[in-house]
Amino acid sequence: MVSTFFVLMLMNIIKTGHVSALGSCPKCGNVEVPYPFSTDDTCGDSRYKIYCNNSNNGNSILEFKSAEGFYYKILSIDPSAQRLIISPPDLVQDGDTCQTSDFSLQGLRLDEHLPFNVSTRNTVILLNCSDNLLRSPLNCTSNSLCRVFQDKMLEGKNNACKGGLCCHYLKDSHMTSYVIRVRVGGCTAYTSVVDIRPEDPVEKWSYGIELQWLPPN
Repeated sequence: MVSTFFVLMLMNIIKTGHVSALGSCPKCGNVEVPYPFSTDDTCGDSRYKIYCNNSNNGNSILEFKSAEGFYYKILSIDPSAQRLIISPPDLVQDGDTCQTSDFSLQGLRLDEHLPFNVSTRNTVILLNCSDNLLRSPLNCTSNSLCRVFQDKMLEGKNNACKGGLCCHYLKDSHMTSYVIRVRVGGCTAYTSVVDIRPEDPVEKWSYGIELQWLPPN
């Protein structure tokens, strides 16, 4: 006799085209994992896959994996707003090198087949940019917010990311919502601020990359 659970599961697969678990996942250490996120095959919705990393000096953290396989620490999740914030990649400053740790993958790229996109509340700060960017619509002027970041946040550090051209832009609905790109011939490093308040001290800005997700079908 076919169980009721199996029948309901089969009906869900036919309707949505994917398997969706019924319950939330257990905590990752002390961190809640709200539905629909899934940390393994036994809970949550597989389209909302995130990862529980237990190797962070004994402290468990949640991570989001990009389409290229780079892991970004999850700083917060707001289920009611359907938004999460991931940590920007580290700045790698070594000698004359200014790159972010995801540079080899050309920055952040989301899987367009999954229900996530980069929200329009992100102000992206680009560093170590080519002069080619001067022909772009980005703000690369002396009044750009990136200059404040360079002067304050990089003060006393390696000058590889502090010198040179920088730009900033607000991620808006006219741009691709799946990519923050870095590359040779463009800019090689970046950070991002969520819901920026330019009048606030730069060290008080909310550094992160906000992603939003569509609810399960």
